[in-house]
Amino acid sequence: MGAEVSKQLERRKALSTERKVLRDLNGSCGNQFPGCDYKTPDRKTWMAGLGPENLRVNQVVWPGTHDSATDRIGVPFVTRPFAQCQSLSIYRQLVRGVRVLDVRVQEDRRVCHGILATYKFDVVVQDVKRFLSETESEVIILEVRTEFGQRDPPDFDKYLVEQLGDHLIHQDDRVFERTLAELLPRRVICVWKPRNSAHPRGGDPLWSAGYLKDNWIDTDLPSTKFDSNLKHLAEQPPASARKYFYRVENTVTAKADNPVLCVRPVTARIHGYARLFISQCIANGCVDRLQVLSTDFINEDFVDACVGFTQARIQGRA
Repeated sequence: MGAEVSKQLERRKALSTERKVLRDLNGSCGNQFPGCDYKTPDRKTWMAGLGPENLRVNQVVWPGTHDSATDRIGVPFVTRPFAQCQSLSIYRQLVRGVRVLDVRVQEDRRVCHGILATYKFDVVVQDVKRFLSETESEVIILEVRTEFGQRDPPDFDKYLVEQLGDHLIHQDDRVFERTLAELLPRRVICVWKPRNSAHPRGGDPLWSAGYLKDNWIDTDLPSTKFDSNLKHLAEQPPASARKYFYRVENTVTAKADNPVLCVRPVTARIHGYARLFISQCIANGCVDRLQVLSTDFINEDFVDACVGFTQARIQGRA
């Protein structure tokens, strides 16, 4: 008992120290970067607003969400606080400006997060199709993976192709150098990451797992995650030179041996430092690597930061 109390005291001390590190860094370095003052006139159509004919795929800083389809997961006030990473539906996230979705599935085609499941994947498809029908130039990266410890839904690759059909941008390394306008009318890059089934191949309607990479650091300590994100990002080639998307997730994860297990208060430890992260990418000389930036509980400021820096890239200011 005494050892466990001592351990928790040490963890609380470490957490307090790490929170102060980020606060102090934010206070001393600020969160200024090219495009930081940009306010998106219409987040629903921000790609159209920037000019798809001028914007190459590898120039975009793609705002994304982590565990995107968890808005209705679990039982409210009982299990939901331990698994919910987004409070908005897929459609509302897309309207808010999100362009990278992270969706996990289990064998029965229901969306899940760990052992908790929610609605059928059909709901995700309906939301994506609704958004596409209401816009003309917005391009989406839809990552679908079989959750850890789960089995692949049977014939799920065929299902994805049947459902998304002509919207799908086929797997092709040349996509990264193209403008968004050159991809139209196709508007969905769907990355399918099965556990056991065959992976997509070159030319297929779906993209294989290696085209969306990240380095997930499983910690609830915000400065540890922040520094690890910078370190791994710096190890990547510049976005203009690589043939895959690289994602940085501005999140931390609740740990089973910590008294605070609900997602929202834990991820709040790092949630407000997305702008600081962009400015630190500049300070550390790795901002040309930045490409996909994801978060829990997406908000307008996060989207504006990504869009603002994307505009600065188009204008040659970043």
